[in-house]
Amino acid sequence: MKALSQRRRHPLAAIALLLLGLLVTGGLYAVAGTVNEAKAQTTTYSAQDVEQGEKLFVANCATCHGINAVGAEPGAHGFQAGPSLIGVGAAAVDFQVGTGRMPMQMSGPQAQVKPKQFDEEQTRQLAAYVASLGAGPAVPSEEVLDTTKGNAAKGGELFRTNCAMCHNAAAAGGALTRGKFAPALGGVTGEHIYEAMVTGPQNMPVFNDANISPEGKRDIITFLHTIEEQGSPGGAALGSLGPVSEGLLLWTGGLAVIIGFTIWLTQRSS
Repeated sequence: MKALSQRRRHPLAAIALLLLGLLVTGGLYAVAGTVNEAKAQTTTYSAQDVEQGEKLFVANCATCHGINAVGAEPGAHGFQAGPSLIGVGAAAVDFQVGTGRMPMQMSGPQAQVKPKQFDEEQTRQLAAYVASLGAGPAVPSEEVLDTTKGNAAKGGELFRTNCAMCHNAAAAGGALTRGKFAPALGGVTGEHIYEAMVTGPQNMPVFNDANISPEGKRDIITFLHTIEEQGSPGGAALGSLGPVSEGLLLWTGGLAVIIGFTIWLTQRSS
């Protein structure tokens, strides 16, 4: 007992305990992250999907992203340089291609939504090929996207804490710097919202499962679909931009009434 007591008072004892605590915490964090990621995984892809996806990639994407998806040098082949896609995962491809952002129509501050160039099967094949190049976020499963199990109230809290500063509290979108913007989220599918959170497209940060759990992401999707279904019960939405647009409307409307009343009074006196 005396020897044990002396070791506890050793100068290195505190450092040893701190290292042990960090090891235990890191191990628990890794296990929790693996479990959460497994909840969001979808089915694996076949070798034929990967093969067909590679053909589509070489024909449509390699000019910007390189033959092996390792990225291209600026100005190569006269096209805009594209980043490496190794490790971005199937979710990034499904989001970018599924929303029509990729292939880009023109270079600019950020990719614009436009009609899709590939159908669902081709998009899945492209995602399969990119996923085969390195581990990354997978396309979410139907279970994690089931909004009947979501909580809109909790989702609203998470959205206001993590998303509203860019996308607006009513998910109406907002302007960012240098011509960039956070898009409005109305009409966006739950699958694409989830994929955006785990991949961080454009200027959006990545919200991995350690930041927001799969259940939390489902709650956010539930909240967004709920406010979209409710519409604007209070009247004209005015772009859902908040007190600035409402105050401007009252100011200009009130000023117009005052000017009109003044003109009416002067006409009566004459």
